Amino acid sequence: MILEILSIIGILLSVYAFYVEKKTLKSKEYKAVCDINDAISCSKAFSSKYGHTLGISNSVYGFFFYIVVILLAFYSQMNYVFYLSILSLIFSVYLAYNLYFKLKDFCLVCTGIYIVNILILIFSIW
Repeated sequence: MILEILSIIGILLSVYAFYVEKKTLKSKEYKAVCDINDAISCSKAFSSKYGHTLGISNSVYGFFFYIVVILLAFYSQMNYVFYLSILSLIFSVYLAYNLYFKLKDFCLVCTGIYIVNILILIFSIW
C-alpha cells in the first residue's frame, strides 16, 4: 500500500511539473508557486536542457513510471518494481547532479520526486 501512495504522490508531482513547464512556455509572466527566487526555481529546472530526454519532458516519463509501479505493486511484482526503481534512482542522481551543480538551482518539485524515487526503492526491497 505504501508503494501505491508514494506513486500517487509521484504522479501528482509529475503532473504539476508538466503543468508548470507548459505554462512557463506559454507565458513568460507566469510565476509558479515553486519559483521562490533565482536560486530556488522549478520552472528554471523544467525549461532547461535537462528537463527533457529524447525530446520528451521528464515529467511524462515520471508519470508513466509511477503508473507502472502502481500496476506492478497491485499484482505483487516486487522484483520488477525494484529493478525499475533502481533505474529511476540512477536517472534521479543524474538529474540531481545537473540541477544542483550545473544549473546551480534548487527545485522543490524535483527534490520531492527524487525523495519519492528513493522511498520507492527502499520499500520495494521490503
